Amino acid sequence: MSSHIRITPSILNADLQNLSAEISKIASVSDLLHLDVMDDRFVPNFTFDFESASKIISQSPLPVDAHLMVADVDSIAIEYAETGAASVTIHVEAVKDIKSTLRGIRRAGARAAIALKPGTDIDRYSNFIDDVDMFLIMTVEPGFGGQKFMADMMEKVRRTRAIIGSRPIWLQVDGGISLETIEIAREAGADTFVAGSAVFNSDDPAEMINLLRARAERE
Repeated sequence: MSSHIRITPSILNADLQNLSAEISKIASVSDLLHLDVMDDRFVPNFTFDFESASKIISQSPLPVDAHLMVADVDSIAIEYAETGAASVTIHVEAVKDIKSTLRGIRRAGARAAIALKPGTDIDRYSNFIDDVDMFLIMTVEPGFGGQKFMADMMEKVRRTRAIIGSRPIWLQVDGGISLETIEIAREAGADTFVAGSAVFNSDDPAEMINLLRARAERE
């Protein structure tokens, strides 16, 4: 299991009218900034178009972890890498040519990742192990923040950790991460954690990140 913990706050629950101020609250303690891009097609919600997302990426003091919950993701994913995202995650349920798209993301200079909805079997995608820098296991149905953590996804997290083995591939979980659930996900093998409402709905977002990290680092 990786010993390095990464906390990647999602701005889905931040005050988007004052985004720069919101990001500044967490910039000194976060590993990356998680950018949830939704198109109201792949998921029933809309957040950012490419122009708006590109502006956030270019202005963020943190490296951006772009999670693309969009239809027809193959070409746009590479554009996100080219515009400066540090990591680009595509959903296996939306992509047409996984291998080509992952390799395109890498060629453009970003880490390449694949995400799986709760109902998608990880074993079907284990053959892409050499093309990914991160697996993302959704612990809620993608589309909205503030949902309840799906503890039954921990078996998939364990299976993914077994597939990764000793490779330097990150294992991210996204959905319902809190002070209570981060330990459960860590025990299952996750090392990279998306936290939205737990961070930005707290009185002190930076301190909450520190607390989440401390919980995940418990032995």
